[in-house]
Amino acid sequence: MNLPALATDNITELLQKIVEFTQTRQKILIHNINGMHSGGFAPKDLAVEEFSRLIFLAVEEHSDRQRLVLCDGEHIKFGAGGSFEATPIIDEQAKAMFEEDRDEYLREQITKLLENSLNQRIAVELLKHKQTNEQCLGRYLN
Repeated sequence: MNLPALATDNITELLQKIVEFTQTRQKILIHNINGMHSGGFAPKDLAVEEFSRLIFLAVEEHSDRQRLVLCDGEHIKFGAGGSFEATPIIDEQAKAMFEEDRDEYLREQITKLLENSLNQRIAVELLKHKQTNEQCLGRYLN
């Protein structure tokens, strides 16, 4: 999917950020599963709650003032031109689980991966739905 081509308004931009975030997180979670047998392995994740809070604040600002303001967090940085950076962090809870019970750790990583995939799928479907509605509206107006 060509995400930059879809960024036409504030809501589209927020959905685009969610898709990018979940794509990045998916790679990290897959690495957490594949890297289990590597020496010195420490599971990582993205700051999901921080990202959610920043997106919530942006939606709240959009609702109140009809403008999109994306504020940086400690591990999430929004840049010019719609870019953003999410810095992976050591997942201390997963690390403890990894050291205590690797089967439980693996189940937890798979659960996170499934949840992340669902979030990504929802955002992609909303983007597709929005694009379809815009095309229908364009045909209606022409």
